[in-house]
This record gives sequence, C-alpha cells and structure tokens, in this order.
Amino acid sequence: MTILHKLATALNRRDEVPNQELAHEIVRKGDKTAVKELVENLSNKGTNIQNDCIKVLYEIGAAKPELIATYYKEFAKLLDSKNNRMVWGAMTALDTIALNEPKAVFGMLSKILATADAGSVITRDHAFGILAKLGTLKQYSESCFPLLVEQLMSCPNNQFPMYAEKSLAIATDQNKDRLKKVLNARIENLEKESQKKRILKVLKSLQ
Repeated sequence: MTILHKLATALNRRDEVPNQELAHEIVRKGDKTAVKELVENLSNKGTNIQNDCIKVLYEIGAAKPELIATYYKEFAKLLDSKNNRMVWGAMTALDTIALNEPKAVFGMLSKILATADAGSVITRDHAFGILAKLGTLKQYSESCFPLLVEQLMSCPNNQFPMYAEKSLAIATDQNKDRLKKVLNARIENLEKESQKKRILKVLKSLQ
C-alpha cells in the first residue's frame, strides 16, 4: 500500500501539516517500508512529490534519525540538485543524522561546505549544524574546529549569534581562547543590541 496519497500534494494542500502528520505516523510505527518509499520518490517526476518526500524524511530524522540514517548517500546526491528545495532539504536531513552516521557524513564534509557556500541561508545553517555535531566527537574535533571558525568569521551577522551558540558544544580548554577571539572580533560590528547580548552570553559561558 503506497503512502504517497497521504502527502500534501496528493491532498491538494499547500500547507505542510499533512507531511508533518505522515512523519509522526511513520515515526510512531517505526515504518521502514514507508521510509524506503519516500526515498525512492525523491526522484519522482513530480517536483511537488519530491519536495513533500524530503520534507517528511527530515521531519522523521528530527524525531528518530536512525530511521533515515542509512540513506545518507541518497541525501548527499541531492546536494547537486537544481531544485533548491531539495538541496536544503537534503542538508537538513544530513544534519539530523550526523551523529548516527558520523564517518559517512564527515567523509562528505568538503561537498557539504561547498554546497553551503553557494546555497541558501537554510542550507548554510544546517551545514554549520553538521560541523558542530561532528566537532563534539573526539575523532573529528581537530578537523572540524578550524572549519567551524571559518564559518563563524564569514557568516552574515544575522546568523552569527546562532552559530556562536552552537559552537559552545565543541568548546574545550584547548580551543576556547580561539573562539573568544573570533566572537570579540565580530561583536562590535553587529547592528542589533539583541545580537550583541547573545554573543556576550556565549562569551560568559566560555570564561
């Protein structure tokens, strides 16, 4: 029995509620067959079906990443898609499974970062999320930290506070001085007081 009839497109809905409900249902049942069908339809001829499928998949990943983690290769391929919705959707999915398949995701890091540099804000946000997650793992922390610092130094002001907050997860006695230096270097150029307050809070946590 196909699950495609439960997608928002099939129901002539323009909101995401049906897709979210389907994701919750699949998570509740642990339905691997449904996950497989969604992955297979990432290459469906209908763009709206593709978009719905990636939405359901990363919603599943957010709740129960192990259900979609084995499909990291399929998500990686979508980073080359001409459909921007699929690109940032795939990056979102990879962000949810980074700690389930760290070796595989780390192996595609150069592609992830290249995609982020050329991609949308959402794409970049989730690429940073991947870096931050991998950076919490001992075997990848040394490699990820300088890449994370590069992102902190070059990201737009609007994203900077959120990135700084995520960076706390990988702060150690060895690298926190470098982190503080980056934060202090950028704080004066922030336009909004709310942004500065968030950075000051991160700096306080690094003391």
